[in-house]
Amino acid sequence: MNATVLLSGWEGSTESGFGFLAMESNDDSSSGPIIFDSYEALAFNSGLNFFGTTYDRFFINNNGNITFNGPVGTFTPNPFPNSNQPMIAPFWGDVDTRCAECGDVFIGSPNEDTLVVTWNAVGYYNQNSDPTNTFQLVLIDREDTGAGNFDVEFRYEDIGWTTGDVSSGIPAQAGYDAGDGENFFTVPGSRTSAIADIDESNSNTGTPGIWKFAIRDGVLPGDNPENPILPIVNPETPTDYEFEFSIDDPDELVFIDPDVAVGYDYIVNSGPNIASVLLPEGYDDNLFDLFLWDNGDWIDTGTDITGGVEYDFTSPVDRFRIMGIDISNMLVPTPDAFVTGLTFDGSGVINMNQNAVTVFVPDSTSVPAPSTLFLMLGALFSTIFLRKRKQ
Repeated sequence: MNATVLLSGWEGSTESGFGFLAMESNDDSSSGPIIFDSYEALAFNSGLNFFGTTYDRFFINNNGNITFNGPVGTFTPNPFPNSNQPMIAPFWGDVDTRCAECGDVFIGSPNEDTLVVTWNAVGYYNQNSDPTNTFQLVLIDREDTGAGNFDVEFRYEDIGWTTGDVSSGIPAQAGYDAGDGENFFTVPGSRTSAIADIDESNSNTGTPGIWKFAIRDGVLPGDNPENPILPIVNPETPTDYEFEFSIDDPDELVFIDPDVAVGYDYIVNSGPNIASVLLPEGYDDNLFDLFLWDNGDWIDTGTDITGGVEYDFTSPVDRFRIMGIDISNMLVPTPDAFVTGLTFDGSGVINMNQNAVTVFVPDSTSVPAPSTLFLMLGALFSTIFLRKRKQ
């Protein structure tokens, strides 16, 4: 249980600590439209640009999600993508707040840039209150980075149940869906029993129980170096990062990002092989040494790869090593330290690692983490990331 991950107790948060009641106790009902312009103290002046469509309102659904085209009462989660209904779902399951000992759904605003929807100690159908779930959806206005840009946070305090009594045993789903049949994301463990551990398992922020996503210019993370796919961070192996995502267009660059790093290993565990790589610029002479795996060892190919210039492998590879980051750069292998673009030789689900090659540097407390680099491949990213399905 991660009680500290919830946002609560701000000025004006009422006796509940979470704001105002979003709807009366119910099963499968929804709020009326939450219209940004109706709240003078709230920002979101340019609405939410959710994958190319800008919305000025949304609906809170009792069953653990918000939607944009209208309310949704569906209690058993359909696998994303779900046509014609844009949705952001921290925990889409059969929530029931009618039970005497169940909590309710609240909406509040800690500041002008933040909206928080809280499902506080909610039960499950049919009026079951033992156990309950407590989780939040947070929307953060990021108009400072562009009109309609926003961040999404899922915060999980305690997850005790995964399905209602009449959902055929199908567990809850977390993620978001543009409703266009192409752009969507599903948090690992969704629609399986593993979703019960989402409050305690590793996340893409490094804090168990908190997931965060940046929606920029209506595109998914991974489409550009400024908004890369970030790994799930395992505190026990903080310089190794595992990624799992889906490739539909093998020629489209996908951007990912990991003591002090002097190089990185890129290893495909399963799925298509790597066809090309685009490394970041700004290091020393802007040249990196390419190593390939041969007979159980890394072999220096004698090839230099130039940062900022896409390099095509002679034949697709399942692993390669990049060296040549001078120790004087003091590169800290954090999740956004070394943003890398990759293409693959086919479509399918990719599971891969980006592991930092590190050296120990005394007095590492003075080591800075570069803020100008985009993408880092690193440790234990098991997020299933589905993007741009071609029709």
